Amino acid sequence: MNRWVRAAVAALAMLAASDMAGAQSFPSKPVRLLVPYPAGGAVDVLARTLGDVVSKTWGQPVVVENRPGAGGVIASQALVASPPDGHTLIVVASGHATNPFLYPSLSYDTFKDFTSISLLASSPNLLLVRADSPFKTVTDVIAAAKAKPGDLSFAHAGNGTSTHFAGELLKSLAKVDIVAVPYKGGAPAINDLIGGQIPLSFNNGPESVGQIAGGTVRALAVTTAKRAAFLPDVPSMSETVPGYDTEVWWGVLGPAGMAPDLVAKLSRDFVEALTNPVVKERLTKLGASSIGSSPKEFDAKIRADYDKWGPIIKAAGIKSE
Repeated sequence: MNRWVRAAVAALAMLAASDMAGAQSFPSKPVRLLVPYPAGGAVDVLARTLGDVVSKTWGQPVVVENRPGAGGVIASQALVASPPDGHTLIVVASGHATNPFLYPSLSYDTFKDFTSISLLASSPNLLLVRADSPFKTVTDVIAAAKAKPGDLSFAHAGNGTSTHFAGELLKSLAKVDIVAVPYKGGAPAINDLIGGQIPLSFNNGPESVGQIAGGTVRALAVTTAKRAAFLPDVPSMSETVPGYDTEVWWGVLGPAGMAPDLVAKLSRDFVEALTNPVVKERLTKLGASSIGSSPKEFDAKIRADYDKWGPIIKAAGIKSE
């Protein structure tokens, strides 16, 4: 064996040992779990619930740190600046994949500066109308929009949110002109829907189910390709608009450069945590379904959403607020 071969073998051995040490030494201190949104929302609830479970597995506290602002950009910047040792992670929502189109001057690369760990869960959004609305089906909405282009409007939780994109996808696939009206969150949008100030609203599951149960609003459709288990009698949008399929999802990322065995361990631990009864109960209350993907599958999901939404965002001229 010549000296070059010996050097190569030694380098590979050192790399393997370094990777193995990454998982074996984790965690050596409390783990920060960044949340890009305020406390009390779906992402925060999920992060805190999972944090409680994995902290028992790891034998170290998991400290949830809310870093809201700029659609998740502020928290993502904090993650990217952190060491790739697993002690700082982030729970992102589906907007992570579309932020490059909304914030053209991002200080980080959405793919190169992150390590995918696991896609945790997803939930459909809902197309809502007031309880006494003349619209009974999605077909009614499309017919009205085609009869008077630009006359109808829909509320959403803010530019670049999953509810905004849900409405834009309907416009794109059904080829209708419906005016998108941004609100500062889903709750104000529902309030104006109930008050009769706006005829349609796209909202997420957690903020909608209580109003549906209370009889103040009706759901015309869920935005996923299949019907949702928590609203089995509500049609999917794809039953009227072929090819329509969108959701809000949540997943765990780390900074770039993490050791492969550490990534594998983190992925296994989060996937296992999703089977915990407390986590399952919380997800059900959020109107969400657990997923628990591999790192490779999560990375593919982010890239697929990036490719899917880029043309729609550009065509609609959507900008960050």
